[in-house]
Amino acid sequence: MAKVVIYSSDWCPYCMRAKGLLNGKGADFEEIKVDGKPQLRAEMAQKAGRTSVPQIWIDGRHVGGCDDLYALERAGKLDALLGL
Repeated sequence: MAKVVIYSSDWCPYCMRAKGLLNGKGADFEEIKVDGKPQLRAEMAQKAGRTSVPQIWIDGRHVGGCDDLYALERAGKLDALLGL
């Protein structure tokens, strides 16, 4: 199975949706919470080129945020990326 990393925030509904999709697929992921941690948010922004959460990587490839993850699912590409 692929290594998934998601930068998220506890209060973010998009983070909850993205994690829900990953959980529904049985995908394990490492969650890095950026709440109250400006250094982690800055690290995420530098890596992703975006400041919004969630930001998601699959096997080191930045796939974007929640909408991007769902777009991969609709296109039938998410399972292959996750190694399912």
